[in-house]
Amino acid sequence: MFGLPDISGLSLFLVIPAIMAAGAFFFVIQSVLDLLNQAKTQRIVNRRLQFKDKYASTSEAMVELRKSRGLDSDGNFAMPLQRFNQLVVRSGLAFQPLKWWAMSAAGGAVAAGAYMYFVGGWMPAAGIALLVFAVGPLLFLKHVAGKRRKQLAAQLPDALQIVCRSLEAGHPVATAVALVAREMPDPIGTEFGMTADEVSYGFSLTNAVQRMAERAGDPDVELFGATVRLQERTGGNLCELLKANTTTIRERQTMRLKVKAASSEGRASAMILTSAPFLVMLAIHLTRPEFYGSVIHDPLIQYGFAGLFIWMFIGNMVMRKMINFKM
Repeated sequence: MFGLPDISGLSLFLVIPAIMAAGAFFFVIQSVLDLLNQAKTQRIVNRRLQFKDKYASTSEAMVELRKSRGLDSDGNFAMPLQRFNQLVVRSGLAFQPLKWWAMSAAGGAVAAGAYMYFVGGWMPAAGIALLVFAVGPLLFLKHVAGKRRKQLAAQLPDALQIVCRSLEAGHPVATAVALVAREMPDPIGTEFGMTADEVSYGFSLTNAVQRMAERAGDPDVELFGATVRLQERTGGNLCELLKANTTTIRERQTMRLKVKAASSEGRASAMILTSAPFLVMLAIHLTRPEFYGSVIHDPLIQYGFAGLFIWMFIGNMVMRKMINFKM
């Protein structure tokens, strides 16, 4: 009744090679996608430099880059919902709400259609479609923003080293920041480039770095901003402060990797415990379709499945708290 074929009569000598072949196929597809992604990354090195090549003046390129990121022409958050605006800016994606909501609507329609096909009931299907439509873009932006934030944090020590070397060579701070924008790829290249442009057009270095920290949403970038503010107010050797800042950031990143390695067993257990019920259910259905097919439309069974999914969600949240450590 689930609509899946009955393979109870097939031999394991046929099923196992088929599963291995399917796994190999998906591995090849994933490898090709990774290669294409790497090629795209190599082609698009710095988004800000692309805007500067596209427009005649630097000021026009800066304004258009801000608007494409979800900011207003002055570089401030422009949307009424500031949390959503922060997600858009920190994701680094071009602000395309119609495309996002269209993809989310398509995902909701697919999820609702799958529910109607396997279980039935238009009201739960409509609820699932509405939930996917409403939450889908937020989850997507949060995922992309988190991935970009990690990339930016990994690039930050190298960027600060470039700034230090430029300062030691006798260049002013604005020139050192602009050098990072020219030499390093995204995401940090564009962020430092926007900071350099703002300094060139009248912002103080402290305000420009603070705005970069707000766009990035990373504590290490905020530490860099605090270092610049401290040097401006109290004086001192900015290069020495940035070197100490770089050492601190690298030590924090090393500690994060150690914590991630220590919690790897817990993450693997969470993945196994989450996927095992679905794999067992699929195996039972493939070998004995009538086991679930004969009772799936019983309201008691449907409520039972709903309760199981709720408990599974609660368990996943508990495991997530156990394996994620804030540093």
